[in-house]
Amino acid sequence: MFDGSLSHKALADGVGEFCAGLKEFHEVVDNQGTRLYATGAFQQLPQPDAAALVNSVYVDTGLYFNIVEPELQRFYLETGMSACGSNDMMEGIVRREFRKAVVCGSFQQSLAYIGGTIARLRESDTEVLSPQSTTIKPETVGTDFILFDYQDLLKNARDTWRHKYVHMDAFRRADAMVVCNPGGIVGKGTIFELGFMAALSKRVIFTEEPQGVSVLFPCEIGLGV
Repeated sequence: MFDGSLSHKALADGVGEFCAGLKEFHEVVDNQGTRLYATGAFQQLPQPDAAALVNSVYVDTGLYFNIVEPELQRFYLETGMSACGSNDMMEGIVRREFRKAVVCGSFQQSLAYIGGTIARLRESDTEVLSPQSTTIKPETVGTDFILFDYQDLLKNARDTWRHKYVHMDAFRRADAMVVCNPGGIVGKGTIFELGFMAALSKRVIFTEEPQGVSVLFPCEIGLGV
């Protein structure tokens, strides 16, 4: 518990002490096996201060400091209460971590992998905002820009941006972006989307440890659904 009357610096110092003590409970602390969730006083931080804290924790520990929005916190509490009569937020998280998610990756090279990830998310009752389907329009099979059955065909080469923007615009409504990167490979198109997601201060989860990324950033590894 952190006192809401503490200064922003005192809150950050307290988080630093907490993170430093994590190894007392577990020998290995990393972004594959450790998750951090914060509520209360941290929800009141101005966005620049919250972003600075997230970045500081990541640089010092390699962990993503997930400040849960009040609306999502209420969802977790209601889920836990409905499932087992508990008002512990973690009971809700382990049952349904995401309300809505966007799935990204190379549709040309990893479509089956992406489809399997979407199926796992939907089995946990997560709404996948994009892509809505992984059935390819026959006319676009083998092209550089494939389209799915719910999308209309391109008007011209510039129209690829409209489809890309619609996909990325779903990030605003999502609780998380799930990046499918079998073998750790992250494509150029996905890197572009990651920049957009970072600008929105949204949660990013890779299915595997990313490889070949020139700038590391706050994220999590492994989908626990």
